[in-house]
Amino acid sequence: MPKLLIILGASLIVLGLLWLVGERLGLRRLPGDFVIEGERFKIYIPLASCIVFSIVLTLFLRLFGR
Repeated sequence: MPKLLIILGASLIVLGLLWLVGERLGLRRLPGDFVIEGERFKIYIPLASCIVFSIVLTLFLRLFGR
């Protein structure tokens, strides 16, 4: 269990750093992310971001999960 928690924590740190670098490179929203804006509300649906995140996470777990 401690090994799993260390790996999970390190993964979150790396993900956070990648997120910061991506924002600085202009990768805030992908073309498949939808934003619906009304007069008093804003709905953000990150469809493409979720798909990319799922693919990256699947590859990561397949490589390092065993």
